[in-house]
Amino acid sequence: MTSLLVPGAAARQAAVRERIRVRGVVQGVGFRPFVHSLATGLGLTGWVGNDAAGVVLELEGPPAALAEFRRRLVEEAPRLAVVDGVSAEPLPVCRGTGFTIAASSEAGFGVVAMVPPDVAACDACLAEIADPADRRFRYPFGNCTDCGPRFTVITGTPYDRSRTTMASFALCDDCARERADPRDRRFHAEPTACPACGPVLALGALSGEDALAEARHLLAEGRIVAIKGLGGYHLACDAGDEHAVAELRRRKARPDKPFALLVADLDAARSLAHVDQAEAAALTSPARPIVLLQARPDARTAPGVAPGLDELGVQLPSTPLHVLLLAQPGPTALVLTSGNLTDEPLAFDDTDARTRLAPLADGFLVHDRPVHLPCDDSVVRIVDGAPTLLRRSRGYAPLPVRLARAVRPVLAVGGDLKATVCLAAGTDAWPGQHVGDLGSAEGAAALERSAHHLVDLLKVRPEVIACDAHPGYASVRLAEQLARSWDVPLVRVQHHHAHIASALAEARLDEPAVGVAFDGTGYGCDGTIWGGEVLIVDPDGDSRRVGHLAPVLLPGGDAAVRRPARSALAHLAAAGVPWDSDLAPVAACSPVELGIVRRQLETGFGCTMTSSVGRLYDAVAALCGVRQEVSYEAQAALELEVLVRNATAGRLYAFAVRDGVFDAAHVVRSIVADLRAGVTPAVVGARFSASLAAVVIDVAAAACAGAGLGVVALSGGVFANVELLRATRAGLATRGLRVVTHRHVPCGDGGLSLGQAAIAGSTARVRINPEEQSCV
Repeated sequence: MTSLLVPGAAARQAAVRERIRVRGVVQGVGFRPFVHSLATGLGLTGWVGNDAAGVVLELEGPPAALAEFRRRLVEEAPRLAVVDGVSAEPLPVCRGTGFTIAASSEAGFGVVAMVPPDVAACDACLAEIADPADRRFRYPFGNCTDCGPRFTVITGTPYDRSRTTMASFALCDDCARERADPRDRRFHAEPTACPACGPVLALGALSGEDALAEARHLLAEGRIVAIKGLGGYHLACDAGDEHAVAELRRRKARPDKPFALLVADLDAARSLAHVDQAEAAALTSPARPIVLLQARPDARTAPGVAPGLDELGVQLPSTPLHVLLLAQPGPTALVLTSGNLTDEPLAFDDTDARTRLAPLADGFLVHDRPVHLPCDDSVVRIVDGAPTLLRRSRGYAPLPVRLARAVRPVLAVGGDLKATVCLAAGTDAWPGQHVGDLGSAEGAAALERSAHHLVDLLKVRPEVIACDAHPGYASVRLAEQLARSWDVPLVRVQHHHAHIASALAEARLDEPAVGVAFDGTGYGCDGTIWGGEVLIVDPDGDSRRVGHLAPVLLPGGDAAVRRPARSALAHLAAAGVPWDSDLAPVAACSPVELGIVRRQLETGFGCTMTSSVGRLYDAVAALCGVRQEVSYEAQAALELEVLVRNATAGRLYAFAVRDGVFDAAHVVRSIVADLRAGVTPAVVGARFSASLAAVVIDVAAAACAGAGLGVVALSGGVFANVELLRATRAGLATRGLRVVTHRHVPCGDGGLSLGQAAIAGSTARVRINPEEQSCV
């Protein structure tokens, strides 16, 4: 225990004693040292400690001093703390003479402590590594109570060094003295370390500065280096070296998907892209996400960094290691991409990384601090001045989302793309970190590991498991296994219902609403593939389909997803447009492929019905000659968005609407006519996007009027299209409707697990029996 005597004058005054509990993100953020400083400054006696539910303290002193303490406890809390609740109860006076930090106490399941995310290096720690007189000069692993690893190193709660991956690093005398000093910013900083006692940097037989210099040398020579960061491994190369970028793409089997860039500071970011005030704030925030920025035409990056796109994903250093890496002579911008092969999970275990990344990397810059849980970089886009998360991971997970309605303990496992898990209980939901796609056994295992870790860390035992309704998903198989293992019910939630519930949950709405969910693929209640849905949902977990895109036959299933040309052929056939060779998707297909697709559409063999707006975007992109084949999800739609960025629609295409069903056949015929009349693909694409927004506005407004509702939620990956989102939101607002969109969780499948948890955890569903397999 650390003790500091208080002035005797306070002890002579009339005193009261209280036990105070603080709930929220209050462990691992310097809260106990803050309480110690505040209490001793006010002349109060007592103690403070962590327990499995948060922070608990006992205080004794004059009533006025305690009242001042309670006020400042919330108003002056550490910058990384999130105080959700403070409760106090009176206790008998003890007449103590000091204030101490007590040893943490454990509790069993059902008592929840919020866990903080990893936090980028603070200015004070960065100043130390730049100061030749400081003992942490150029040390890559400095941290304090205001920054450093948290979620990725915590092995259990309450949060203490013994429950982190730093437990095996014994503190040197200097670090121990700092950690015990109430006046030091490392007072009870659990991951604290220095060159004498902390992790060591290595590259082959080299260590420390030599390892860092060799890594920069390899990068300058156009080589690829695997770098172990906060939450796992990245692959890095010189972003200005086209040969290096192309080689990284070849090795990673990632032909087109854009790479993220790491630069030293805002000035370096501005040399590559336009950065406004909100984007600068996101880049420099403690989360240090990747921020999508409008690229400068003269940006000195290789063309292969983001082919076909006009945006760059840029991030600033999140650790002292990355700061030091960019401070060495060599490239000023690095490609920094996830350390994995395409469709595999992020590598984080050292042995596994050496095996899986050996064919990809020319060198390994590593350290000996274990990563307990992998956590990839987060991705943010600024929309109308506000940050919107496209991938929620490092820096954000597992911060809670507050719910409007209490739910029973529930674990939701999301979908098979951009997979996440979400644990919820009461009015808190904790979306886990981005896991990725479940196209491999390793991906499914990573999702399972994430689920178990969140349950163990937060000490919430699920009473129900939630998953997607798709019978073939790997995430569904995991949910079935967990439900059997824990002997709890399994609730299968329709994909688009979960999307809409996710948007409503993060907005803390507890009322019926109309929801519009547009994406590429989601299993519908009728066994077909949905993706252009208008639903009415209510807080009790029920939904009703009141509108949708008119379905068409999709030939070849996954083959059509990879080949937008096939989606175009399907929509041309549905619109009665002959497959003439002047049309780009027809010209892109061989006679054999055209014959196969024609027979599939005539017989229905190998086809599925789909109402997917994502596939409609693919079809339009193919008709406009943008993309006939894709190598990553939404590639055709993204490149179409780039094409139309500065185009003016002029006029709209007309969807045929009947009973909430909007048919694109006339739109497709109009697009073909415009293209044959010489209208540019950019204008055609702009007309299509504006027309889609217009029909959404009409159908959603009609649904609201018919049901007497005033709220519309927009969700699904298609609404990552900024212009579609803006136009739809603005049009609905002019109809007097409140519009709910995503900010804190992704609009795509990364947000599914939150929606599943909100639905399956609804108190209206408590009556489900353990053996019941329900679908909502």
